[in-house]
Amino acid sequence: MVELSTIARPYAEAAFEVAKTSNLNQWSDWLESWSAVASNDDIKLLVSNPKLTDEQVLKVFTELTKTPAEAQATNFLSALVENGRLLALPEIARQFEELKNSHEGTADAVIASAFPMSEAEVQNVRGALEKKFGSKLNVTVQVDESLIGGVCVTVGDQILDSSVRGKLNAMKAALTA
Repeated sequence: MVELSTIARPYAEAAFEVAKTSNLNQWSDWLESWSAVASNDDIKLLVSNPKLTDEQVLKVFTELTKTPAEAQATNFLSALVENGRLLALPEIARQFEELKNSHEGTADAVIASAFPMSEAEVQNVRGALEKKFGSKLNVTVQVDESLIGGVCVTVGDQILDSSVRGKLNAMKAALTA
């Protein structure tokens, strides 16, 4: 079976090329909104219903997502429906964001902390991470009490774990090896 990322790649690239000539942030918002609706179980049933035509599926989807009347947006969704790829929208949106971040010289970073962080703490961590990765970071902070203490940072496919839980797991692995 073909990987979802392989299916989504040409659509993400096409959306990115169109968005570069118009509005990257608007396309990013649309894709996020569309992917949230496409992830809904009822929508998954609707899309897979063989009794509905592509036009009916597109009409319901555009009404639910309040898709703008812009031809490019409607054409993009129409292509997804016609090719049976509407449910790939979450992966398309993810890949689009990667392309957008690369184009803008930014990256997404998730900071998981055992405790809520003040804005000053977030800015300190952001500054250190931007130095380390050499790019501007879009930071999201999450509280994860299971970390016990410290933080665990994810930037792209890299994970920096300086949490107490991570250190305990490393010690356990060293002792049992």
